[in-house]
Amino acid sequence: MYHIRSYQPGEEPLLRELFYNTVHNVNQRDYSVEQREAWAPQRYDANVWAARLAQSEPFVALNNEEIVGFADVQTDGYIDFFFCHQAYQGKGVGKALMKHLLKTGKRYGVKRFYADVSITAKPFFQHYGFEVVRQQQKEVRGAVLTNFLMEKRTL
Repeated sequence: MYHIRSYQPGEEPLLRELFYNTVHNVNQRDYSVEQREAWAPQRYDANVWAARLAQSEPFVALNNEEIVGFADVQTDGYIDFFFCHQAYQGKGVGKALMKHLLKTGKRYGVKRFYADVSITAKPFFQHYGFEVVRQQQKEVRGAVLTNFLMEKRTL
């Protein structure tokens, strides 16, 4: 249903907008305005954002030509980004991205996938076999956010 492909240079502003809108709309039931602003501030350094994307090399999910989600998996199994457009929550974008990440990780020889998962995303990750290793309190730009170190081991 969704086409998954590698992120392309030049898409940084689109991915930043998706990230910002997801954090501020989807995560509002679990995080305060102050926490969301610390996590995804309105003002940001575009060069830092672009460098982070270039390093993580995320995959994007497309509905026709519209980017509706993005996620990455590193060669050690770490998932840094995992964001789905607010209008596409519960419509299979996350499922498509997760399947792609797990398949990609398998090609890398990953035996342990792990991520720092938001309160909001925890049930989704649990659905895909991730287990909580520990609850964490992370300070970000002066605000403390709760998340979970979660992992999924493969055979």
